[in-house]
Amino acid sequence: MSKLNGITDVFFDLDHTLWDFEKNSTLTFDKIFKINTINVDLNAFLNHYKTINFNYWKLYREEKITKDALRFRRLDDTFKILGVEIEVETINKLSHDYIENLTSFNYLLPNALEILEYLKQSYILHIITNGFHEVQQNKLDKSNLTNYFKTITNSEIAGVKKPNPQIFHFALQSAQVNANAALMIGDDFEADIKGALNVNMDAILLSSNAKKSDNKIKSVSNLMGLKYYL
Repeated sequence: MSKLNGITDVFFDLDHTLWDFEKNSTLTFDKIFKINTINVDLNAFLNHYKTINFNYWKLYREEKITKDALRFRRLDDTFKILGVEIEVETINKLSHDYIENLTSFNYLLPNALEILEYLKQSYILHIITNGFHEVQQNKLDKSNLTNYFKTITNSEIAGVKKPNPQIFHFALQSAQVNANAALMIGDDFEADIKGALNVNMDAILLSSNAKKSDNKIKSVSNLMGLKYYL
């Protein structure tokens, strides 16, 4: 690996990249199931929910479903697969409670703060996220991440979602930087990496399962691996 030249600004995705979504989400479901007396096996629920949620987020990125539909259907579908009958009103309450309680847990991925401390010495840092505005801002604030970033772009502010080129152009304009001096770091190959490359930004994929055979894609298996490039 060799250091990247000409990069002045580094853009991060938030969920699964800095903020430990899987851990925080699991703790949130455990909390709201107890609050609402939902008697299901949490591990069985999550085994189905993760795939369902991923698929609905893909539809949401593609503007094929609304935010409200995403929040409701990912829960409804999971309970149906488990054969658990839950009333519509209860699912709506669980959907609300999940969003309300999600940022009561704010675990970060290993070495997130350390790498941000390292990078801020040499680069201007930013966020580009597809998450909902009110939730993402709470995540940043409550996990003490906000002050690391000059700009925070989310899909609701930009009006489109990654990998749509417009959200990257919006973020670059907000940061007042040219694409050839910018780098995107994220865990989602389609949304983060392809999206950035399509607007001539450089990109690094964060994934323990990154395909090492694709020499065109820079990748790291953990955040501290970014030091090899930056």
